[in-house]
Amino acid sequence: MHPVTLRTDRLVLSIPTEADIDAITAACQDPEIPRWTTVPSPYSADDAADFVQLVAGWWNEGVETVWAVRKDGALAGMVGLHRIKPHPHGGEAEIGFWGAAEHRGQGVMGEAARAVVDWAFDELRLARIGWRAIVGNVPSARTARSLGFRYEGMLRQGESTPRGREDGWIAGLLSTDDRTPVSWPVLTS
Repeated sequence: MHPVTLRTDRLVLSIPTEADIDAITAACQDPEIPRWTTVPSPYSADDAADFVQLVAGWWNEGVETVWAVRKDGALAGMVGLHRIKPHPHGGEAEIGFWGAAEHRGQGVMGEAARAVVDWAFDELRLARIGWRAIVGNVPSARTARSLGFRYEGMLRQGESTPRGREDGWIAGLLSTDDRTPVSWPVLTS
């Protein structure tokens, strides 16, 4: 699959390149990113260079699609579809994202993820997109809920991280779902 660039009113989503290595490295110094993701900690420029190379291979193989989220030319985060599984009756994938500290609280990840969800349902003809997060990752859960994802439960020690096994929340969005946000039992607001 060839990399695709997505655009929203405020954002440009495109494949991360070598030009992004320094910005990715700087963003991943924020302890909140490795706390909630599988990003290595400490994170080095070599990690970022390896990641950029991996993303290009994933796009080429059609197994994952990862975009650098850019706002006003600055790296604002990453969003991607992971474990893409095509199927004649509609495939499936899992969405994942992280935001750079200086861009949080501005709706950037919701806007970027919405563009990816729309693309996934329209272009990849997915039937389902899953979302997973370590229990306690409330910002990620709020973003997923805002996109219309439905909370589906908690998997005990369902997440494997560099720190070990952790409990995980799961949610899903079907191509046929009304994307109006609904309440989640793990979110109070």
